[in-house]
Amino acid sequence: MGTSSEGPESKDSDSQPDIDTSVFEYRDLDDIHQEIRETYLADERPWVIGYSGGKDSTTTLQLIWYAIKDLPAEQRSKPIYVISSDTLVETPKIVNHITSTLDKVNEYSEEAGLPFEAHKVYPDVSDSFWVNLIGRGYPAPNQTFRWCTDRLKIDPADNFIMDKVSEHGEVVVILGARKAESATREQVMNLHSIDGSNLSRHSKFANAFVFTPIEDWVVDDVWDYLLQVECPWGKSNRDLAALYQEADDECPMVIDTSTPSCGNSRFGCWTCTVVQEDKAMENMVDSGDDWLEPLLQFRQMLKATQDPETKSKYREVKGRQHGKVSRKSRGGDEIIPRAYKFEFRKHLLKKLLETEAEVNERRDDDMEYLELIRDAELKEIRRLWREEEADWEDSVPAIYREVTGESLDWVRDDLGSFSEEEAAVLEEVCAEHDLPPKLVKRLLDLELRHHGMKRRASIYNKMDKILREDWRSLEEITADFEDESPGKWEYDGEYEELYQ
Repeated sequence: MGTSSEGPESKDSDSQPDIDTSVFEYRDLDDIHQEIRETYLADERPWVIGYSGGKDSTTTLQLIWYAIKDLPAEQRSKPIYVISSDTLVETPKIVNHITSTLDKVNEYSEEAGLPFEAHKVYPDVSDSFWVNLIGRGYPAPNQTFRWCTDRLKIDPADNFIMDKVSEHGEVVVILGARKAESATREQVMNLHSIDGSNLSRHSKFANAFVFTPIEDWVVDDVWDYLLQVECPWGKSNRDLAALYQEADDECPMVIDTSTPSCGNSRFGCWTCTVVQEDKAMENMVDSGDDWLEPLLQFRQMLKATQDPETKSKYREVKGRQHGKVSRKSRGGDEIIPRAYKFEFRKHLLKKLLETEAEVNERRDDDMEYLELIRDAELKEIRRLWREEEADWEDSVPAIYREVTGESLDWVRDDLGSFSEEEAAVLEEVCAEHDLPPKLVKRLLDLELRHHGMKRRASIYNKMDKILREDWRSLEEITADFEDESPGKWEYDGEYEELYQ
């Protein structure tokens, strides 16, 4: 297996045309196909194509398909993996498009004896959007706290790439990145280029390289190609163009933090609150897909929680990791809002399950059931609430039963915690002795989890961490913050105005 980073000789960078010039003014498809074939045959590194379902990744995959198809069968021995990151909160119409494409790629590749293998990659349950938002209370992502990109997109793709590196030693990652997309993209692509090679260095992995066959294409080249060259795996590129008329733009395959999450596009997650408006979803609803409207309303509700004037209604005052209350500036009076309040997260879970029910009630009978949150995520949220929020009431099964009228295969004693009846007794006792009930619950839960262990040394550090949290009352905390009042941070039991 080759270890050199050398590939087929690349074009002289000094002779490259202006970035706005059409690639077809100085190259033809045969030339581009030949470059792809030479790069493929130059070494034994398998290829991993990042496929987002959008125009650029579709063009890239289609170009490579036609180029490799023309090789003799004995030379098509090197595997080409096609991967798509499914965040589990993708816009449903985009999910259907990507899923059907991957199925077709596998079907047609097998029939034609081609080396393509299509796979979806998913975030771990603990990293999923709902487990972080509802389970841990992470606030809806924004430009300064975009916690979702790494967990939902980059990490699953990275894990697949590293698995293939472990298996083969080195890999080449194929991306539909274009320099004409932005000056930043061009700068990043040039930074990692390798002189004399079509390959670039991967920004993160020493044993991975990057090939970008459409890097010099402009957007008109992409659409001219897609609308003039037939899709080789039995789909219609005109259907993709129709999706773009609704969605405006695509969300690229993300492999590192230099790749924009979605920019101003909405060809991605229906829950995205990084952008101001969900124009794609609005366009889809306006075009007749009114069954998507409950998703749009839920997304708008999440976006509303970012309003600086009302953050205090939905957010905790204590930091999740350290349990402390902080000010926005040294000596300032304004509290930094932290994770979503536990009561609000209960509300979010209920609304999400209700949204799932409403969407499926509106969908046509021939459509598959749309699952917005998986059973595994519900169970992980339940575990987090029981362990970190001292949820003795066991709220997740109760909320699920209230909304659906059904029950999952919850294990009664899987977490070994206390019950709702015991919580009521504890509330009374703590009130008598002026103690925070959640503090006592957390300590009792900690003891219960360590009960019977031969070595209990770690329990003392964990107890110390709990006791060091800020357990003052809201009145005591806000007394030091002149511009705040206890009422501003209190839950009033009513969040419905978010949907108005």
